[in-house]
Amino acid sequence: MFVVRFLVAVAILSFASPAFAARCGGDFNTFIVNFSAEAQSAGVSAGTISQALSGVTLDPAVLAFDRRQRYTFNKSFEQYVSTRVGAGRINGGRAMLQRHAALLSKIEQQYGVPRQILVAIWGLETDFGKGDMGKLPVIRTLATLAHDCRRTELFQGELMAALKIVERGDLTLRDLVGAFAGEIGQTQFLPSSYIKYGVDFDGDGRVDLRHSTADVLASTANLLKTSGFKMGQPYDEGSANFDAMREWNRAVIYRKTIGYYADKLMGR
Repeated sequence: MFVVRFLVAVAILSFASPAFAARCGGDFNTFIVNFSAEAQSAGVSAGTISQALSGVTLDPAVLAFDRRQRYTFNKSFEQYVSTRVGAGRINGGRAMLQRHAALLSKIEQQYGVPRQILVAIWGLETDFGKGDMGKLPVIRTLATLAHDCRRTELFQGELMAALKIVERGDLTLRDLVGAFAGEIGQTQFLPSSYIKYGVDFDGDGRVDLRHSTADVLASTANLLKTSGFKMGQPYDEGSANFDAMREWNRAVIYRKTIGYYADKLMGR
């Protein structure tokens, strides 16, 4: 599952990354000092920076995992979907549709994204929040990838966004854990997507994509709506909605799996 999530994370990195000045490579502690100065210039408080980055170390396992990936799906759609959408996951998704019917209705009305698409994504990513959301400290993971020169600008942007999640009070550092590219929560948002699309739908004053079902589903809907998803339109391959889901995942095979699963949830 980690491999799939990592591929998903890389696939949705389609946003523009800002330029950062911290130089990659070299001494890790020097990199952190320079990045900390960048973060403070970007408005992150000294307290948050110190709390998050003091004593942070490289994670060799993250680098090793990153080097092993090919960022492609090597299975046919039929092979892939058979491993991801079985009877158990379909029945579980239908149970979620019933349990959260009122919430999903409100989200449909506000964001214009059908409930079966949201539940399909939720199920594929983390089995409706009951599966593995990752156990790695996000700050350490992103600091490691940002220090590495292969995609430093991208991951410096993600590290900055992670600091802002803490700064806003959305998640504590203890709760800021995720997978091998820093993905967070029940639908595995990267920190920049968390900041850009996150919604406080339960009204408790923070965006909590680890524990709040309302925030998770509304934020996922907000991402798709912002990307152009339209209610009542087809979402099969070749449709405008299929293209809109590219912001979620560039891989055609994964978007086809979302649509296939969504149809199965509705008995089609």
